[in-house]
This record gives sequence, structure tokens and C-alpha cells, in this order.
Amino acid sequence: MSEPFVDLGFARVDTDRTRRCGFPEVIFGAGKTPEEVVAIGKVLLEKNGVLLVTRANEEQHRALSASFPTAKWHARARSLTVELEPWPKSEGVVGVICAGTSDLPVADEAAVTLEIFGNKVDRITDVGVAGVHRLIAARDRLEACSVLIVAAGMEGALPSAVAGLVSKPVIAVPTSVGYGASFGGLAALLGMLNSCGSGVTVVNIDNGFGAAYAAAQITRLLPAKGGS
Repeated sequence: MSEPFVDLGFARVDTDRTRRCGFPEVIFGAGKTPEEVVAIGKVLLEKNGVLLVTRANEEQHRALSASFPTAKWHARARSLTVELEPWPKSEGVVGVICAGTSDLPVADEAAVTLEIFGNKVDRITDVGVAGVHRLIAARDRLEACSVLIVAAGMEGALPSAVAGLVSKPVIAVPTSVGYGASFGGLAALLGMLNSCGSGVTVVNIDNGFGAAYAAAQITRLLPAKGGS
């Protein structure tokens, strides 16, 4: 029986991840050379037909594009995607909400992750609690989603406000946006962990990918339309 991974010497690429977890292995681009990203990517694309590289850079994109011309560079999300075959579509819609435009890099990482793995995304931007009427105006859109990802820096209050308005699970993402006392997102992280909003789950600082992965696992559980 062959091993459920491919040993490239510098990496052991998990080719069994989709069977076990529902989604293929994702490349964390930070610290990897362009050549390493390409070599790992070739294995994953041959197995799965789609590829996501998070925390990537333009040099990695140029190298990947030489082998896969359809590779897309998502600059603000710092992510790379290649889609040779579309991933099966999930039911429902994932809302990706951010408090301010400065939180968009993290929100975009979440949205790119969701879309490459077959999810519909509704992006709602700049609805922070400093102008909470903007959030209330979007309540119907929030409630229409199956799960919500909420990214915020500063004091991290937005996920609590969202959770108090809707009946859907909320995945909170603290961002490293804020002045000195925000401690690089630690204040937002602690604020979200102490949320009085029921149903709020928190991922690590700036972890848009982790939030999206959790949301995608939730949407995979939704029954297909017309099904029982």
C-alpha cells in the first residue's frame, strides 16, 4: 500500500487530506521559496485540481504562473489560487463582515479561501460599532447567511454586536489593526473571547484562513436543496 503522502525531501505533501478532512492541504507560503511552492503545488493540483497558497508573495506567484498560467494573485489577501477543476459547490452563503477597511486583508483572505472551496460569499465592509447604524442597516443580509465571519481590530466589539442581531453562528477574527494599546490584536482577541454574544467562536489574530476553513466545514453539513 502506498503512503498517503508524497515525500519531496523538503516537504511531505499530504495527498490524503481531502478524504480525511473534506478539503485538500493548503500551502502556507511564508518562509517557502518559489521553487518549493511550485513543487508542492504540482503534487496538490494533480491530486485535487485546486490549490490555495496563503501568506504568499508576488515572486511565488510569478513562479507558479510559469507552470500554471491560470494562477491568480490576490494581492490584499496575500493569497494565490489555481483552479484546474472547480471544487464542488456548498449550500448556503457565508457572510464575511469587517469593521473597517483596514481589516480587509484578513477579510479578503477569508473570502478567497471560501471561494476556492466552493462557497458563496457575501462581503459586508466598514460596519464597525463606531457607526452601528451601518450594521443594523445590513441586518437582513446578515440573517440571510448560513454562517458569519466577523473581522475586527481595535477593541474587537463587532462580533458581539453581530451575534446579538442574528440567529447564525459567528466566527470572530481579531485583527492586528489598532493603536498601541491594542497590542497587535491581543486586545481584540481578549475582547472576543470575553464576548457576551452567544454563539461566538474565536480564531487566532489575523487568521482569516482558519475562520474560512471552519465556516466551510459548517456549510458542508447543510442539506442540498431538495434533499431530505
